[in-house]
Amino acid sequence: MKMKTALTIAGSDCSGGAGIQADLKTMTMNGVYAMSAITALTAQNTTGVRAIQEAAPEFLEQQIDAVFEDIFPDAVKIGMVSSSELIRVIAERLRYHKAKNIVVDPVMAATSGSSLMKTDAVQTLIEELLPLADLVTPNIPEAQVLSGLRVASREDMLSAAKFIGNTYGCAVLLKGGHSINDANDLLYADNKMLWFEGKRIDNPNTHGTGCTLSSAIASNLAKGYELAVSVRMAKEYISDALSAQLDLGQGSGPMMHNLGLQGKYAKEAK
Repeated sequence: MKMKTALTIAGSDCSGGAGIQADLKTMTMNGVYAMSAITALTAQNTTGVRAIQEAAPEFLEQQIDAVFEDIFPDAVKIGMVSSSELIRVIAERLRYHKAKNIVVDPVMAATSGSSLMKTDAVQTLIEELLPLADLVTPNIPEAQVLSGLRVASREDMLSAAKFIGNTYGCAVLLKGGHSINDANDLLYADNKMLWFEGKRIDNPNTHGTGCTLSSAIASNLAKGYELAVSVRMAKEYISDALSAQLDLGQGSGPMMHNLGLQGKYAKEAK
């Protein structure tokens, strides 16, 4: 049986709600074979990030090469990368392997507010990764960093998305979930603007939403869907995962990635 494949290059979240763990669950539930290259180990849970231990650049390179040389990914999602050295390795290897369907989620801070990216790494991400990306998925604070523009309204979102897309040559999904414009997201691609009207779901447990959305989009691109359709389907998945109202942890908990998973292996004991 042939199956479409996707690679996530990101950090590990030992509590399972974000990062590599969220990506693997999301990709699996969205119908692709999921692989990973780990940029960092984190000690974190729903209340915050305690410690980060980065992978050595040489080891990250070996992970990426091992995947591409054996099971070539149909899409690549890039999440938390906290140092310039690691970003350069990723960019160089993706160019070398001629990777396709690259989705960059520019993770600069966790839902809990903890910073995950060093400032010089942001500049390297802008210079090295954005020009390779097919899509970048910043939230409002990240879009402000990438564009240098203040984003406080629907019009500001249009300006920032256009600036990022035109400057770096990639499509932009600007996520409006940070209290601006409710949960409406803006896709800027091929000089066209497309709004995705979202329903704000009353669920405080939003740990890993960015990781999950970008992984679902990458999965849909891997399966051959067009960009706008990939985004719409990913938004539906994340809305359903939030609507399931999973409640774990003492902080901003994870969403229910495995909604809709029924089968003999998923049944609980009576």
